[in-house]
Amino acid sequence: MTLEVFLDIAKHAIQLLLTLITPPLLVSLVVGILISIFQAATQIHEQTLTFAPRIIVVFLTLMLLFGWMIESMLEFVKDIIEKYIQMI
Repeated sequence: MTLEVFLDIAKHAIQLLLTLITPPLLVSLVVGILISIFQAATQIHEQTLTFAPRIIVVFLTLMLLFGWMIESMLEFVKDIIEKYIQMI
């Protein structure tokens, strides 16, 4: 494996990772901010109030985007296999 191929695969892997992890993180961030605003407005400072909605919303986001995530990862693996076969 040449250095250029390795760097190309590593670059593509990092880009794919960032692309796949962004939607759940953004959803978690938005829900966390909304819950923080709610807690500040009502002065309810219950620790479990922040975690349960975040977990549920992130889980739902992952369920909705699961097909797209798997498709993206499979395409990445196909690209790696094709590059490996071309090198042989």
